[in-house]
Amino acid sequence: MCGIVGITGKQLVAPLLVDGLRRLEYRGYDSAGIATLVDGKIETRRAEGKLDRLAEKLMQQPLQGFVGIGHTRWATHGKPTEANAHPHATDKVALVHNGIIENYRELRAELEKKGCKFNSETDTETIAHLITDYLNQGMTPQQATAVSLKRLEGAFAIGVIFTGHPDLLIGARRGSPLAVGYGDGEMYLGSDALALAPLTNRISYLEEGDWVELQKGSVIIHDANDKVVERKIHITALSGAMIGKGQYRHFMLKEIFEQPAVIGDTLSSLSTPDDKLAMPPMPFDWKNVPRLTIVGCGTASYAGLVAKYWFEQLARLPVELDIASEFRYREAPMPAGGVTLAVSQSGETADTLAALHYAKAQGQKIVAVVNVPQSSIARISDVAVPTLAGPEIGVASTKAYTTQLTVLLCLALAAAQARGTLEPSRIQSILHALREVPAQINAILRDEHHVQELAQHMAEARDVLYLGRGLLYPIAMEGALKLKEISYIHAEGYPAGEMKHGPIALIDENMPVVVLAPSDALFEKTASNVQEVVARGGKVIFISDKNGIAKVGVKTFWSIALPHADPVVSPLLYAIPVQLLAYYTAVAKGTDVDQPRNLAKSVTVE
Repeated sequence: MCGIVGITGKQLVAPLLVDGLRRLEYRGYDSAGIATLVDGKIETRRAEGKLDRLAEKLMQQPLQGFVGIGHTRWATHGKPTEANAHPHATDKVALVHNGIIENYRELRAELEKKGCKFNSETDTETIAHLITDYLNQGMTPQQATAVSLKRLEGAFAIGVIFTGHPDLLIGARRGSPLAVGYGDGEMYLGSDALALAPLTNRISYLEEGDWVELQKGSVIIHDANDKVVERKIHITALSGAMIGKGQYRHFMLKEIFEQPAVIGDTLSSLSTPDDKLAMPPMPFDWKNVPRLTIVGCGTASYAGLVAKYWFEQLARLPVELDIASEFRYREAPMPAGGVTLAVSQSGETADTLAALHYAKAQGQKIVAVVNVPQSSIARISDVAVPTLAGPEIGVASTKAYTTQLTVLLCLALAAAQARGTLEPSRIQSILHALREVPAQINAILRDEHHVQELAQHMAEARDVLYLGRGLLYPIAMEGALKLKEISYIHAEGYPAGEMKHGPIALIDENMPVVVLAPSDALFEKTASNVQEVVARGGKVIFISDKNGIAKVGVKTFWSIALPHADPVVSPLLYAIPVQLLAYYTAVAKGTDVDQPRNLAKSVTVE
């Protein structure tokens, strides 16, 4: 959830730390800070709020030093204040931390009895004092860190620098990601490769329980048992240029407009130009799978719900869908030979990781759909199928979602092919329809001004209802989530048929109702729901193709016409206008689109 960056090298690190934090700010922006060693002593600069506040402070009070750590925070323990901002420091240690230390109260009580004075409400400060206590007992920084790590319970990634050790940076991870970057006479530490992109393209990913000693010319990685180990160095294609906003006002808008390209790239990786599947090999045979379990959180869970429809309708494969944060707590029995499918943009989502550990313990094969091929979820899975969305910086997921849908549909088609539930010609026709989606999305994006005009009205709403049936029901929930996330308007997504079982009581002349209704086999039923809303004075925003708009039979407040497409691929098309509507409504309200309050991009704590 928080972002960590560390550098030890041959140039002044403060500007590089701030630059790295800018690329990690999507992970948290309640506060930020850096610490360096100046003449062998720790100096810190911290600020409440967004990174610009820290940058302003550094302009007024510059920091020297060739080794340092930085942190951008999403508050867990303690309010988002300067006192709770990282790094937390003692006279011997400065430390940054992502995660939650579950036994910090017991450790804090023990340290307070020894005379330690705490200056924050955080669990993180406990780690700094714990390491310091062992240093005071005569241990080296490496020994003190190794012993301290064994006493911590919970999930964490940390970066530590030490008074009197001007070339030493120590990092460790358990449950939260941490990457090591290799430079020319410099070494780097980061929450992900994105933070290090302009500095190096040579990255190692620490494994669970690893800790690492970095000096400007060397790296020593230890496993959880303190044994020296080697981790593979990967060459990453990420660059600083990939994460700029270009001519766009916000990352979210840029990422919405990147969808035709990244959907096309993702589909090309999974199929041939003549519309045949080219999927990676699976460690099981789809025709023998008795049940598929899909887990994810937030937007990823809505992608999973679309996939449930696809797998059941196309492959006739029973699917159980679970919110990852709930899944393991109900201790679900899982059938022999079953498969669990995880969906995650970051590949580091703590709840999804925990769900996979449970599924693995139940003997399930694991398939992951992730946007980060070297992520924790990808590494623990039997097979990972990447979405080729590229870096997604906006907190509200857009291109990651539609590329997830692309991969999930291809997986469902592969299952259908293996199980013999679809004719080859039908599989080919769906792939052809999917290949047309990028051009159709381009057509929708060209009409963005129509949605922008509607958003001026939507910004005045207090509550919004989204309705859809079948494959469009998950898109209704996703549309409502997008609006909540970035405009702070209360919104709910419902199956259209459920409206008269409760939500219809909310409808009046002040209630916009967004209806997603392609002219498919379910259209007439949804059109009846539209008539019920109009009869009660509700403002219907009707999203359909031209045929649907022509035959809906009532006057709606607003209509958005989309290209006609094969109903199977309709979720990808209908995701676009709800993204645009959320975006432009947030812009009209003046909210922070890319960094909405209380949210961060990657949820790496439970």
